[in-house]
Amino acid sequence: MLLHRYLVSTAANGVGEKFGSYCTPRGKHSIRAKIGASQPLNTVFVRRRPTGEIYTPELGAQYPGRDWILTRILWLSGSEVGFNRLGACDTMRRYIYIHGTPDSTKLSEPGSKGCVRMRNADLLELFDLVPVNTEVYIAI
Repeated sequence: MLLHRYLVSTAANGVGEKFGSYCTPRGKHSIRAKIGASQPLNTVFVRRRPTGEIYTPELGAQYPGRDWILTRILWLSGSEVGFNRLGACDTMRRYIYIHGTPDSTKLSEPGSKGCVRMRNADLLELFDLVPVNTEVYIAI
């Protein structure tokens, strides 16, 4: 049953499951962890930890090449052994997330390094709706 639909952005390199490909992995996944529940909107994360920064367009201009992971993180784990789980195709070990992005980021077209980017307001809504272990299916 479809409850909500959101605009997202996936990998600039397209789809794929291999480690180091910077592609968005397809198939069945689950939410392994929810990160950032108590953080303010536009919190900047690096390696799943808040940096103490709050994203602003000025901060973005200061670091134009930075891959912004904002607001919340839903860390994905593949559910299909040999396709997106274990070995050289493991979604979790590739650190693939559903995460927030600057409001200026164009969604509905490829642009990430493998993750699924969402508007921060949409991600806040989704984060509160889904528990850990919720199934996620990525079809591109």
